[in-house]
Amino acid sequence: MQHKELVQFIAQSLVDSPENVEVREVEGEQTSVLELSVAKEDLGKVIGKQGRTARAIRTLLGAVSAKARKRVVLEILE
Repeated sequence: MQHKELVQFIAQSLVDSPENVEVREVEGEQTSVLELSVAKEDLGKVIGKQGRTARAIRTLLGAVSAKARKRVVLEILE
């Protein structure tokens, strides 16, 4: 599973409007940036209390990207 698909799967599982989940990947040489956008009312579900859910997603991405030897950054767009 690719990084983009992993984030999309996790986000769609968390939100009430999975059809509004969109993940865009911007690739660089050493780093990829994943931009996650969700419906405005679902933003809190993806971020979580005190950012815990977002931190957990970033931790999973870090583990997966370490195996691929490429840094992946998650940005949650408002």
